[in-house]
Amino acid sequence: MLKGTFFCVDAHTCGNPVRLVTSGHPDLKGRTMSEKRQDFLAQYDWIRKALMFEPRGHDMMSGAFLYPPCSDNADAAILFIETSGCLPMCGHGTIGTITAALESGLLTPKTPGQLTIDVPAGQIKVEYQQTGPKVDWVKIFNVPAYLAHRDVVLDIPDLGPLKIDVSYGGNYYAIVDPQANFPGLRHWSAGDILRWSPIVREIAHKTLSCVHPDDPTVNGVSHVLWTGDTISQGSSGANAVFYGDKAIDRSPCGTGTSARLAQLYGRGELKVGDEYTHESIIGSQFVGRIEAATKVGEFDAIMPSIKGWARITGHNAITVDDDDPYAFGFQVV
Repeated sequence: MLKGTFFCVDAHTCGNPVRLVTSGHPDLKGRTMSEKRQDFLAQYDWIRKALMFEPRGHDMMSGAFLYPPCSDNADAAILFIETSGCLPMCGHGTIGTITAALESGLLTPKTPGQLTIDVPAGQIKVEYQQTGPKVDWVKIFNVPAYLAHRDVVLDIPDLGPLKIDVSYGGNYYAIVDPQANFPGLRHWSAGDILRWSPIVREIAHKTLSCVHPDDPTVNGVSHVLWTGDTISQGSSGANAVFYGDKAIDRSPCGTGTSARLAQLYGRGELKVGDEYTHESIIGSQFVGRIEAATKVGEFDAIMPSIKGWARITGHNAITVDDDDPYAFGFQVV
């Protein structure tokens, strides 16, 4: 029996995939995208698994649904999905979704060049430049970001002590800078990152309390960001972001860039108005900027922006059939 057909626009943001689902949206309950996210997870998570997991997706797959706005001042709303679940916010996902939606005629801004988008983490502002049908770049004015924990030493079995910071940029990140037991990103293979990241995340998650002061449903360390030397001209710093069960972000990561800006601001290494060109594991770049200072609860925080680009790679009609033993996907861990 046919469970559903989902029409999608596939794209990538600076190398990392984005699958924008254009039909087959479930009708979600809730006043806000945070409430709708909880309803999706409770009632419709099979859709995420079917579209993100193999054989229709892969370990690095991420995507989004475009919804009508929840707020009177917004142009649209986005629900983010990926292999690990539904994220409160996704920077590369926003850039890819906005690009694909504008180029496909799925989104009509109230003001050309500007958008207001409701997301589970709150509300974001977006600017973009479009030349003819092509979107040249998208700039996200993200939710407030802050440094939650500083200089925490974790005891990692078989690796040794590892000093981390935990920073929030739409998701909580354990950030690992070069040190005795981590010589830097360019000295580790992708296999090393995949080996140690789940362990670091698990220990950080169990050791540290990370609950957003304004929304307790946003909680826990979900990502690990490793830093190191750059390979691309003009980069301020490089990173590899681990997420899900065994994924490394091919883009510089929007929420990761926001978290990195907040970390460096909290440590006194960046100030309001500074730009930071963040490089991914493949050398692609986002330009981050600290737009303003603010507060999140009792924490000193920043208003970050992230600028990047995306390209459409194709169009999909994905069928989910109950007669298929792998209708709802699988992962090989």
